[in-house]
This record gives sequence, C-alpha cells and structure tokens, in this order.
Amino acid sequence: MIRNLDMTLIRTFITVADKASMTAAANALHLTQGAVSQQVKRLEEAFGSSLFERDRRGLRLTRAGEQLFGRGKRLLALNDEIWVEMAGTPVAGQVRLGVPYDLVGTLLAPVLKTYAETYPQVEISLVCGSSPELTAALAAGTIDLAVIEERVGPTAGECLAIDRLVWVGAKGGVARAKRPLPVSIVADTCAFRPAVLAALGEHGLEWRTVFENGNIDATTATVRSDLAVTTWLASTVPADLDILPSESGLPPLPNFAINLHLPRHGVGPAAQEFARHIRDGLARRPVAA
Repeated sequence: MIRNLDMTLIRTFITVADKASMTAAANALHLTQGAVSQQVKRLEEAFGSSLFERDRRGLRLTRAGEQLFGRGKRLLALNDEIWVEMAGTPVAGQVRLGVPYDLVGTLLAPVLKTYAETYPQVEISLVCGSSPELTAALAAGTIDLAVIEERVGPTAGECLAIDRLVWVGAKGGVARAKRPLPVSIVADTCAFRPAVLAALGEHGLEWRTVFENGNIDATTATVRSDLAVTTWLASTVPADLDILPSESGLPPLPNFAINLHLPRHGVGPAAQEFARHIRDGLARRPVAA
C-alpha cells in the first residue's frame, strides 16, 4: 500500500520541535495554536505514535519524534530545493546575512563559499556583530536573515546545533591561574557575557577585563599572548589554543544553541536558498560533544 507524507504536517512538526512550543510554532507559521495542535495530532494518528511529551521546560520529542525529526528536516530541505529548481526562478539579487564574529570564519566559512559558488548572481553582504545586535538588526529590517548564538531553550528561530561554551587559554599558559582572573571578551554585548559573569559570580571568582571592544582578532591575540582567557563555543576554538579542563579551577559554563532567524514577513528566493545552505552546512558538520 502506497502512502504519502503530507509536507504541511511535516513542516508544522519540525517547527514545533524547533521551538519546543505550540504557541511559538503557531506564531512562526501564522496559524492558530489550535490548528498547529490539530496538525500534530493528525501526524501522530498517521504514524500511530506520540511525537511529543511535555515536561516543566515545555515540549520535548519522544523516541518516535526524534526518529522523525532528522529525516523530516532533510525531507523539507529537499522539498524546498526541488521547488526552487523546478519553478525555474533564477536566484539573484542581494542577501544580507548577520553572523556573530566567532562563526563567520569558522563554522560558516564553508557555507559562504558553497553558496557564493552555487549562486554567483547573488550579492552577499555580511554584517558581523554580537547576537543581541543581530537580533535588533533583523527586527529593524537591515538584514535578511541571521545566525544567532543563544542559551539553549525556547527560541523564535530554528535551532541548527547545540555546542559547549568553554574556557580557552594559551597552550601551557598561566593566565588561567591568575586572580583576579584576566578575561578577554569580544564585546560588552556578547551573548556569552551574562552566562560567563554569572558563572564567575556563583563560584566567587574575582575577575578583570583585559579587552572588550568587538574585535575577534584582538581577543584571539590577547589569549595567544597569555594575557587573558576567553570563552568560545568548543567547535570554534583554534587548534593552537587550549580548551581549559575542569581541573583548571574555572567554573562550568552552559551550552549554547546556534539558531537561524528569519523575519516573520518571509524572505525572497535568494535568502531562502541561503537559509537552506546554512541548515545543510551545519547539519553535515558535527559540533563538539
């Protein structure tokens, strides 16, 4: 017996899973919460399995939901890719992508290269900033889409990956042992800053700022010179620097999500394709465990 998947139901399921909330998914899909709930119920009835269960933090996937989630995302991406190709609409124009300083030259570098080679008629404008700055820029309409680092949890965006926030220092360095702890943070608006300062405060560690002006290269230089330690996502740490172990005496830090944000009013084909490339690129590149 041949059975076909309803892509509308799959898209709703993926959105609910990404946002861990029926309400947030309804807002993103421009549907009522009741409609979203009904679509999820139809999908569960089709498979004969519950896809979500609720805990104190919101909705989370069941074993069946986790099984569907990865394949469902790939199916949606393929569906969207086929539509773009078969519709025959040339992908051209300008795309303004907002990216945090630490991701533009690491996780996203291969994605940018592949997209530029695939769509040479698209003019790419990169806007680098801290995640709070990029969130504001997206709301103001000065960028078309953004990759944003946020604490793990409900989000208005789409979670692409979750990574460890780690302490980073010079190989064999001594800055990690100094008190007050010398800390170099890219900017005072850095998404990691509140979590880092909270961790230091909870463990009673005195600290001082060595550098904080929005330049990732200068931050890296202060760490390489053993003038300070910093915090980065584990998957973005340069090979010539150390991820500091728990034995270093520094407090543990929370995980962060790498989320893709699009404006509520939607985007054109060029930005849609850029979003797909970002999803595919991060899905193929594992982050640190």
